[in-house]
Formats: sequence, C-alpha cells, structure tokens
Amino acid sequence: MKEMQPQLSAELNISDIRGLMESYGEDVWNYAYVITKNAHTADDVAQDVFIKAYQHAASFRGEASMKTWLLKITRNTALSYLKRAFFRRVVLLGERSPEDGLGRMTRDSSSPSAEEEYMEREMADELWKQVIKLPGKYRDPLVLSVHYQLSMEEISVITGLAPGTVKSRIFRAKKKIAAEWKGAKDDE
Repeated sequence: MKEMQPQLSAELNISDIRGLMESYGEDVWNYAYVITKNAHTADDVAQDVFIKAYQHAASFRGEASMKTWLLKITRNTALSYLKRAFFRRVVLLGERSPEDGLGRMTRDSSSPSAEEEYMEREMADELWKQVIKLPGKYRDPLVLSVHYQLSMEEISVITGLAPGTVKSRIFRAKKKIAAEWKGAKDDE
C-alpha cells in the first residue's frame, strides 16, 4: 500500500479522516488486536485512534510518517484499555479464524494447491499464536518490525524505547519464537 503523507492542519474534514481510515485502518486494527488479543476491544481501539487523530491533528508535526504516528496512538490507546479495571476482571480471549484480521497479516495472493495452502495457513496460524503468546515487551517490537516493516527508529518513537533496546527485544523475541517452534516440532 502506498504511504499517504497528507499535510494535516488543525482542521481535518471528514474526507481526510475517511482517507486515513482507508489507508491505515487495517494496520491500526491488526496492531490493536496484537496488543489486546480481543477483536471487540481492537474495534473500539481502532475507532478511538481515528477520533484522537481527528482531535489532535494539530499535534502531528510530520517528524514521523503518518503510519508511525497512528501506530503510536494505537499503542497508547490499546495499553490504556488494558489498564482499565473492567478489562482485568473479564478475560475475553477467543480463537481467531484466518479470515478475520490475524489471518490477513500472513496470507499471500498466490494460488498453491489446496493441500499446500492448508499447510501454509496452519503453519502461519501456529507461528502467529506463538507471537501472540510473547510478553508485550517482546511482541510489540517484533510485530512492528516484521509485519509493519518499520525501522528501529520508528519503533523507538512508537514504543518510547531506545533503538538499542528495540533491537535487543526483537532479537530476544525471535529467539523465543525459534525455541518454541523447535520445541513444538520436536514433540511431533
């Protein structure tokens, strides 16, 4: 998807927000889901992100890309949701099907045989399940790096961590995933 870099002014109109939602809505929702692990909460977070973007358009200084700015708002909003007391009392974790957001992160558009497609989807689903199980401090930088292909500096801006810490956490996350993956394969 082409990176849209509109010049935001203090007064956004509805078509500006609609354009942001069309360009970045899926990225915002997927990242919110990765953090909250709940589709309904991800829906709420994504909606709040675009409301906040509308309300705080004047604070966008263009120092980072629009995508980085929106993902930072997403992270902060999702973490706020997680901190709320009602969320801690009710655990609403469910399995996600490949068609509903998580699957969109890994699916490609080629058309292999049905068996190959099934096996690839199963492997991708298992891998994403391992990623989702990581502690947030490792999961967030890994997803921002691998899925969103952001630079260490952009991830640093979003997470508020030093670039060296980001790099270290991504390395550790990959190491943990590899160990889990190897352990799962050894059990078969």
